Amino acid sequence: MSTDLISQDTIVALATSPGANGAIAVIRLSGSQAIHITNSIFRGKDLREQASHTIHFGTIRDQNEIIDEVLVSLFIGPNSYTKEHVVEISTHNSKYIIERVINLLLKHGARAAQAGEFTLRAFLNGGLDLSQAEAVADLIASNSAASHQVAMQQMRGGFSNQLKGLREDLVHFASLIELELDFGEEDVEFANRDQLKSLIDHIHQVIRRLIASFEQGNVLKNGVPVVIAGKPNVGKSTLLNALLNEERAIVSEIAGTTRDTIEDEINIQGVTFRFIDTAGIRETQDIIEAKGVERTREKMKQARLIIYLFDPTQDTVVEVQQQIADVAQLSIPFVTLINKSDLLSVAQREEYAVLSPVYISAKQGAGIEELKEELLHQVNVANVQVDDVLVTNIRHLEALQKTLESLDRVFYGIDNPVTSDFLAMDIRQALYHLGEITGAVTTDDLLENIFSKFCIGK
Repeated sequence: MSTDLISQDTIVALATSPGANGAIAVIRLSGSQAIHITNSIFRGKDLREQASHTIHFGTIRDQNEIIDEVLVSLFIGPNSYTKEHVVEISTHNSKYIIERVINLLLKHGARAAQAGEFTLRAFLNGGLDLSQAEAVADLIASNSAASHQVAMQQMRGGFSNQLKGLREDLVHFASLIELELDFGEEDVEFANRDQLKSLIDHIHQVIRRLIASFEQGNVLKNGVPVVIAGKPNVGKSTLLNALLNEERAIVSEIAGTTRDTIEDEINIQGVTFRFIDTAGIRETQDIIEAKGVERTREKMKQARLIIYLFDPTQDTVVEVQQQIADVAQLSIPFVTLINKSDLLSVAQREEYAVLSPVYISAKQGAGIEELKEELLHQVNVANVQVDDVLVTNIRHLEALQKTLESLDRVFYGIDNPVTSDFLAMDIRQALYHLGEITGAVTTDDLLENIFSKFCIGK
């Protein structure tokens, strides 16, 4: 989208979900003519004479025809989300009314907003930096307490402020080194190399910590794909039903009943887990079942966590250890789960203890809460605090990794003295990659890629 159009046009879009069953719809305008255009179809107070952050009752009219009775909210720039004049028209939630009102606004000079254009204007006008703008989309998409918490923390600038402080310190030293280049023939040193090394070491540690946080951040944002695997007829479908507390999967005494994956999700203490019930793993001549087993193996490779379930009435400890060894080769965290634990004697429990399993009875629902606690432990989110800064965006992760590479070159340049111009170049590169995250450095392609994923109206 053209930033020239963005700075000149007044845009309009439905801000509430289209097709929703609510009573009210909100139509949003932003731009220098937002109030003037709305006033041209509104009958009530003259909106051009009203104060910011006020609400006004009136009617929307097409000449003398009344389309609807509405409430109009005014936000006069720069005291608005986009930093421009913003008008929000609350109408009755009728598809006919919404279309009539938007068409009237278009007829009087507004332009239909593109995906994410309101938030893009907020970014371009300095209301949000780029990482905060991306957090707006994450907030809208959040479906758990944990993902909501992370998105709110980023939208309120927690991540941005941390990067801003690092970047300011680095800019200070970069300017001193650039100054040295102006006095190249006099062999002067304005930037103390020991202080620079100490700063780079500090930034290096912070960025490594942020990179390490991505695993937790990604779990909180996107949820945890968990594959329930095991041999046929060990109780995988029964376990899925017990976790979901509903009859989601068909349960049968016949081995090989599940021939395709069945997926559903639950929320455990604010974290979304997406459970995937799979076909039992065994050698089979049945072509359809064999395809199911193949899909199981593929799902296991893609999982963040594997629940490996076995039936102690079918397998010995040695046989189970061999199955676990096969799972361990995937290098994916897994939980060993013994089903039908109610049938185990004390001696058998002692025998199976070497596997460090979680004991359950899927049919009776016993041990399910203990399993949930173990799942939370495996994804390591129990100790995440409200104020923790977590990286959740793959774009941010890649930029941080590139920043780290540039800082490594700065380290090398200090320990193996290179000329100031090479040192300055590596610091500038680190600043560039940090700037990519917050939007201090942008391209039209980057903005198009980010904001095109937003919903229209946001």
